[in-house]
Parts: sequence; structure tokens; C-alpha cells
Amino acid sequence: MQTEANSAEGHGPAISIWLWCLFATLFALVLIGGITRLTGSGLSMVDWRPLMGVLPPIGEAQWREVFDAYKTSPQYREVNQWMELADFKRIFFWEYFHRMMGRAIGLVAFLPWVYFSLRGRLQGWLSFRVIVAILLGGAQGLLGWYMVQSGLVDRPEVSHLRLAAHLLLAFFIAQWVLFTLLDLRWGRAGTLFNQQTLPVIGLVGLIAVQILYGAFMAGTNAGVLFPTFPDMNGHYAPGPFFPHASLAQNLLYSPVAIHYTHRVLGFALVAYAAGLLFVQRRSQLSPNWAQYQFGMVLLLQFVLGAATALYRAPLPFAIAHQAVAFALVCSATLLAHRTIATRTG
Repeated sequence: MQTEANSAEGHGPAISIWLWCLFATLFALVLIGGITRLTGSGLSMVDWRPLMGVLPPIGEAQWREVFDAYKTSPQYREVNQWMELADFKRIFFWEYFHRMMGRAIGLVAFLPWVYFSLRGRLQGWLSFRVIVAILLGGAQGLLGWYMVQSGLVDRPEVSHLRLAAHLLLAFFIAQWVLFTLLDLRWGRAGTLFNQQTLPVIGLVGLIAVQILYGAFMAGTNAGVLFPTFPDMNGHYAPGPFFPHASLAQNLLYSPVAIHYTHRVLGFALVAYAAGLLFVQRRSQLSPNWAQYQFGMVLLLQFVLGAATALYRAPLPFAIAHQAVAFALVCSATLLAHRTIATRTG
């Protein structure tokens, strides 16, 4: 295994500080995106001006103009007709803040990249990683607008499928940056896929599917349907929760089936992780707390998920659940990185 001194490959601490700042900004954006979704604010801005529109409305006339544009949207016509301008300003804030944070991430990624590239500090694999992260960030912006468009045509909410794609890409970009940081800290992990590392890769895959269904839960408002735990209104078997003849229709579009699947995946994830950590209990990972931190974060997330369902997804619980989901994915990335390094080092 490479030493820390060799692992940075001469890139220096400045690049690591930059990437940590980028990672922290991505985490903040995930949280703000969750608040935007949970407060119903995501459709308050009905146009997309990626290079303009940095300033919010100024003065009563501009606010009235923006509010009148919102009144043409399905969300206002079918859900929020009761709103006055003061109410609109509250939901506009979160979507505006969300978009500004997206632009801020672009600056945090792009400007230092230009500087370090011109100085010759980004080369080889690290240059490739950063360029991919920047390109994925641009794709995330496009995907975000594609998601918003689904709620501006004939329905008062965004497509939960597009919402899930938007969330998964955000998580993936953050883990791409985190994996790069771990490579800088401890040295590149080595071969990703082999017989010894497949179990932990399977763990990451199972978490990704669970995150997908968490987004489905948010997008279909399925989280408020069953305020009981561990049962679902007295039932455990899947029969009552799969109303459609098609399995795909149930798994993708039925809120009750989505809620059931999300819960089953939660129990499956805990069982799988417990088995994996038991098998790995004598593995000499570095740092030696890589396994324990994952187990603790997973248990916290499981408890938060149960509490969120029991209390019908109140905003503080739902945001905490999303934040810990991000922490769980980061914990799994660390566990995967250190396992791969141990198995292939």
C-alpha cells in the first residue's frame, strides 16, 4: 500500500483543500435541494436562464411579473391558488437559492480547475477525474431543468422518475469527488472489480437502489401513507401493496408498492451489511474504524427512516433522513475504497 507521502503524487495540499470545498458545496446543494422539494418550492421559477437571472426580482413590479408567470403553471392553478405574493416569495426563495448554489458549484469547480491546469498541477488520472466531475456537474444542471419541465406542462408536480435521476446523479458526483480525495489521501485503491471486492461493491449497489426508492418516496408523497412500524397498517406480506397486474407498474408508479419496496430494501440493507461486516470483522483495514463508522451511520439512518414514516415525514425528519442518506453513501464509499486497497494492495 502506498504511503501518504507518495499517494498525493506531488499534487500538494491546495488541490485537496479545493476538492474538499467542492465536496462540501455538493453536500450543501443536496440538502438545499431536499428542502426545495419538501417545501414544494421547485416549480416556483418557471423559466431557465443558466447564464442570466442571477439577481432576484427587485421591487414590487418585478415581483408581480414573476408571480404572474408562476400563475400560469399547473402548480398554481391546481394546488396553490390560495397564494398571495408574500406566500409566493417564501417558496421562490428556496428554488432561487437552489439555483444559485448550483451556479456557485460551477464556479468552485471551474475557476480552480483553470488555475491548477495552467500551473500544470493537474495531470494524468487526477486531471481526468476533475474534468469528468465538471462535465457531470453541467449534465446535472441540464437534468435539473429537464426535471422541472415535467411539472410545468400539464401536472402540478415533477416526475418522480426524473427526480430520482437528478438525486442519484448528485450523489454520484459527490462520491466521484470523495473517491478522488481518498485516492489523494491514501493512494489509488487499485482494481475495483474482483472476486474479493464484489461483496462491498454489491453493498454500494444496494444502497444506490435504496436511494432510488427514497427519491420515489419523495416524488410520489408515499412517505405519509403508513404511519406504523415495522408493519404497514397491520400488514407485512406484499399482497395488499401491489395493486396493479404489472410488476413494473407497481415498482415504478404505485405509491403503496414504492413505500413497501423502500421498507423491504431497508431491512435487506441492514441484513446484508451485518453479514458483510461480520465476514470482514478480522480484516485489517486502514483506518481500522472504516467498518464501524459505516455500521453506526446505517443504524442511524434506519432509525430515522422509521421515525420519518411514523410521523408522516415532517420536514425536519425528512431533511435529516436525506442528510444521513448522503452520509451513508459517503461511509460506503470509504468502506469500499479501504476494502479495495486492502484486497489489492
